[in-house]
Amino acid sequence: MSDKNQLVIGTPQAKSDPNFMLSLARGLEVLNAFTPQRQRLTISQLSQKTQISRAAVRRCLYTLAALGMVHSPDGRSYELLPRVLAVGHAYLAGTPLAKVAQAALDNLGKSLGESCSAATLDGDNVLYIARAAVNNLLSVDIGRGSRLPAWATSMGRVLLSALPEEQLEVTLSRVQLLRYTPHTICDLAALREEIARVRIQGYALADRQIEVGLCSLAVPLLSRNGTVVAALNVGVPASSMPPAALKEKALAPLRRSAMELSLQL
Repeated sequence: MSDKNQLVIGTPQAKSDPNFMLSLARGLEVLNAFTPQRQRLTISQLSQKTQISRAAVRRCLYTLAALGMVHSPDGRSYELLPRVLAVGHAYLAGTPLAKVAQAALDNLGKSLGESCSAATLDGDNVLYIARAAVNNLLSVDIGRGSRLPAWATSMGRVLLSALPEEQLEVTLSRVQLLRYTPHTICDLAALREEIARVRIQGYALADRQIEVGLCSLAVPLLSRNGTVVAALNVGVPASSMPPAALKEKALAPLRRSAMELSLQL
């Protein structure tokens, strides 16, 4: 392809070219396949996770490597590079939701003496947009931009419970129910029941679901028109505070923070 025929991201030609848009979508799918639990993936694993052919995944990785977003330390598997953070930095740093959520979490974390987070739904995952960390109770570092499987987390279950039933079923049909701990709900019927319970009670308790040392409580954050736009949670060491005690301590403050945030959106 000659220079004069090359497409530049953001130009009308690029936006209207179906091949360019397909390549861009595939590249984003490949980037989204990496998680804190799976930080290094092979072409075969990426193809399986994204349902994109190996040849197309290989082309995506070649482009992403040229852009400085991924690299292959062993010539077989790939991992993300820090430059990938630039993709979402402007949103995470500048969106009004992230800004007001961070201020609210800082106050909530200080008053409770516990770690607090805010997240939105990003496909099948939760995307952390703000966090006030007192203790890191996960085996991986969690901060702005981190992603975890929605079905296995308290914030994710709150967000999933707000989806229309048809959309929820489509989402659940894609998830891989991995047993992160001996307590993880890995039965699809049981998970549906749990999400239905969350929808009714208006909060989610996730006891040792994704980490054996973590118990977390989450509530929805509503916009002024009543739409769920994010979730807030409090996480505590599971060994020191059972779910009932966490609910007693944090549910009312969490709901109060969510209500105050809603008025700022």
